[in-house]
Amino acid sequence: MASVSFKNIEKSFGATKIIHGISFDISDGEFVVLVGPSGCGKSTLLRMLAGLEPISGGVITIDDKVINDLDSKDRDIAMVFQSYALYPHMTVRDNMAFSLKLRKADAELTNTRVANAARILNLDPLLDRFPRELSGGQRQRVAMGRAIVRDPKVFLFDEPLSNLDAKLRVAMRAEIKALHQRLKTTTVYVTHDQIEAMTMADRIVVMHDGIVEQIGTPLELFDHPGNLFVAQFIGSPSMNVLKGTLRQADGREWVEALGQQWPSLTHAQARDGQSVHYGVRPTDITVSASGNGIPAKVIVVEPTGAETELLLEVGGAQLVVVMHGRTAVQPDDVVHLEITAEKSHVFDGTTEKRLD
Repeated sequence: MASVSFKNIEKSFGATKIIHGISFDISDGEFVVLVGPSGCGKSTLLRMLAGLEPISGGVITIDDKVINDLDSKDRDIAMVFQSYALYPHMTVRDNMAFSLKLRKADAELTNTRVANAARILNLDPLLDRFPRELSGGQRQRVAMGRAIVRDPKVFLFDEPLSNLDAKLRVAMRAEIKALHQRLKTTTVYVTHDQIEAMTMADRIVVMHDGIVEQIGTPLELFDHPGNLFVAQFIGSPSMNVLKGTLRQADGREWVEALGQQWPSLTHAQARDGQSVHYGVRPTDITVSASGNGIPAKVIVVEPTGAETELLLEVGGAQLVVVMHGRTAVQPDDVVHLEITAEKSHVFDGTTEKRLD
């Protein structure tokens, strides 16, 4: 196991700068997920850590040892790719053992490590098969097994589940998390899927346009997003966001938007008349049967069994509400929305930073 540190990391392709001075630390044994939209630089950052991309500026260390100029094979890392990258002419056993054979490892040690990895990943019945005889999930487990046998200081995962169907992705998420809990190896995991990030990470690094927007635990980012980008990227369905004007009077505060008053906690650094973005998560809105609250017209009703998702219209804008259980409301019905001030999020209209 090992700690990893990024210090003022920059990356340019020609005149185009991709990574803009990123710095953060990963603790020994931590599972950190790099998440962000396509093109944000997360895979490039991972590839620089792996030694697959040269670093344009800054320093990367593993256990306080600078690795900028070390070859990939000397960094004591193991990487699992999106494409599995298995050798088609080799059996599962040989694929898993290949890196150790390249190092001329002792045959007994190689067999022991392959057997241990196969047992951990339930691959014992598949050791003599070829990749073409395996399902997508089985191939991904073989790729993970190949990484495990190296017993590296750091595991790197580059969007390993994106080629799997939805049900298998859920199962593999649990397998990778259970594997980390068992091995406790420092892990850096890249994905664009914020559900993967939320369910797997000890900490999440949210990236956008080559910078780090926010770092925190999944619930910290969900409950207290530092800016509008993080607020809308983390959480599914996305946070409802309205442009409005903040009002303060008689010791209370609210936001005027879409012709309605939206409740808000008092923000000491805010001012009356300030332009803001008002946010509320779909799960934090209650549909009232009393007739009190903000009127909204039902556009679409989407039952999913345990929950019902409503698409609503308020003042010409659309909002999403997630209700627990089932509902009798129908399209074109008018419902009333209740929101507690404690569940609201307010961001500066210019900087888009959170008002605390």
